[in-house]
Amino acid sequence: MQITPEEVKKLRDKTGVGMMDCKKALEACGGNFDKAVEYLRKKGVEVANKRSGRQASQGMVSSYIHLGGKVGVLVEVNCESDFVAKSEHFTTFVKDISMHIAASSPDWVSREDIPQEVLDKEKEILKEQALKSGKPEKVVEKIIEGRITKFYAEHCLLDQPFVKDTDKTIKQLLDELMAKTGEKCLVRRFTRYQLGEEI
Repeated sequence: MQITPEEVKKLRDKTGVGMMDCKKALEACGGNFDKAVEYLRKKGVEVANKRSGRQASQGMVSSYIHLGGKVGVLVEVNCESDFVAKSEHFTTFVKDISMHIAASSPDWVSREDIPQEVLDKEKEILKEQALKSGKPEKVVEKIIEGRITKFYAEHCLLDQPFVKDTDKTIKQLLDELMAKTGEKCLVRRFTRYQLGEEI
């Protein structure tokens, strides 16, 4: 099957992946554009996952000020190389993350960052609520599981739906970034300030 340069360029514009990889993806998928996008995403995430043990010590610290100085965010996002840290994909991701944190106010980066006592307390409250509402003991665990997933989506940055595209989570956005850059990337930490908070 003949793949045209226009098709390759269209795929490159959509994914940010190199021309040769785009051509190979289109050939592997019989010219199907959507399948080629999916193919590249999987391939890129696989490559990034293989690099997960690598050191991500480059990157950037970015700030974002919202609502005329009422909310401010500092965020550190890391990658493996200075080259990627200066790339458009990476800087756009960092700006988007800063803005998302300002809007969605997460408490932690990931589920693993939640202190165990906070998680235990939340499960205890959810169990009490489920039992008080008369739910049978055997379904209570399932209910808690579902509500804890909701708790993660409300409080953990990586589990939150992205404010600019709620069909994607921040984790999916991060996976896409790793697919585009071929490097391990991670959100290291953030701080969110809100004027007058806890006064």
